[in-house]
Amino acid sequence: MVEVSVIVTTYNWPEALKMVLQGLNAQSYSNFEVIVADDGSTHETKALIEQMTGAVSYSLSHVWHEDKGFRAAAIRNRAAARAAGKLLIFLDGDSVPFSNFVEKYVRFSEKGFFTSGNRILFSRSFTARVIHETLPVFGWGLTMWVKAWLNRDIKRLLPLFSLPDGWFRKLHTHKWRGVRTCNMACWKSDFYQVNGFDESFEGWGREDSDLAIRLINSGVLRKDVRYAIPILHLWHQENDRAQLEENDERLNKTIALNKTKADVGVDRYRASA
Repeated sequence: MVEVSVIVTTYNWPEALKMVLQGLNAQSYSNFEVIVADDGSTHETKALIEQMTGAVSYSLSHVWHEDKGFRAAAIRNRAAARAAGKLLIFLDGDSVPFSNFVEKYVRFSEKGFFTSGNRILFSRSFTARVIHETLPVFGWGLTMWVKAWLNRDIKRLLPLFSLPDGWFRKLHTHKWRGVRTCNMACWKSDFYQVNGFDESFEGWGREDSDLAIRLINSGVLRKDVRYAIPILHLWHQENDRAQLEENDERLNKTIALNKTKADVGVDRYRASA
């Protein structure tokens, strides 16, 4: 029985997605599936997934919807409705995991909490090199990363240092700021309880904050796993933020009303999953 479902969100960047899927193929933990949540990519992404299906050791599936703009909330809900695992790990298609990524989420996750890690940002030139040369950065040791930092290939070295589990990870259990669903995990039962992502959030921004707030409002608190579970974030141009102001208003409404459930969420897909 699958214990973990890793949901990887992607849109028209198969070269980066390939790096992510290769990183997941190098995991030290094996009892997981991967669902690619495709926000309307063209056939190149589908072709890559079909190619990778025969090359990876885990179960790989593809959930797609039509391209109608940035609808990450909706495609993640569709993927979560199909998930077989008890633990959902959300990862972006531009965020390469280390080889102990899934194992650490399994180890740090506990009932009554969701977990959220941090990022190591790559430079533009280093991103191009990693993709062009298919560098196995998910398996690099500290010496390689110190060299990369000295070369200004990465912006910060500190997130690479890993601290153990402990009481200090629950110092800010009600803090939603800084939670990013490019590197986050929660129990599927908790995700369903709050009706998943709110699909009212279209365009870039705030759908992850909204989920974190509603989880906290429902009694599922934050466990901070920064400096334990980082991901390697490939450089890309910023997304269009034209709808950010509107999404900020939606987020303020969630806070003011102490909401727990998404207005339009995962429930709409569960019956047909």
